[in-house]
Amino acid sequence: MIEIRKTQPTEVDVLMDIFEQAKRIMRKDGNMLQWKGNYPSRELVMNDIEQGNSYVCTDSNGEIVGTFAFIRGNDPTYAHIYEGEWLEDTLPYGVIHRLASTEQSKGVSGACLQWCYGQIKNLRADTHRDNHILQYILKKHGFSYCGIIYLANGDERLAFQKLEK
Repeated sequence: MIEIRKTQPTEVDVLMDIFEQAKRIMRKDGNMLQWKGNYPSRELVMNDIEQGNSYVCTDSNGEIVGTFAFIRGNDPTYAHIYEGEWLEDTLPYGVIHRLASTEQSKGVSGACLQWCYGQIKNLRADTHRDNHILQYILKKHGFSYCGIIYLANGDERLAFQKLEK
């Protein structure tokens, strides 16, 4: 069983290792362009922790097997959506970013999505066009594809939303 809790500042090195493992998972699946270079940077991860938006997923032994950022409130990158529309665009929502797990773990994504949905019944997430793994997981857990958004640096992302109706 996967448990979720806030990340402690002393755990940043563990998270950085998990992000490297997640990059390897993506590359093995043909996603060569997402999370290039030092993304996510140590500074970004520390900022997530300091803002109280970073969470870890632990297994039954208490080992950290995954991480994600969960942010309540409007995300500026979601202000404009192209080639589609949000399922609902007036209610408050939560956003899931930087979801990653170790190469050996199972069930991290599902536990994360279920936990986030327990916090707020209106969730948004986005991913790279080549991240077929996350697209599959989002759809499996009730997210609908809504359209295309662009990050601050201009990179395209596929946008998803799950909303209690």
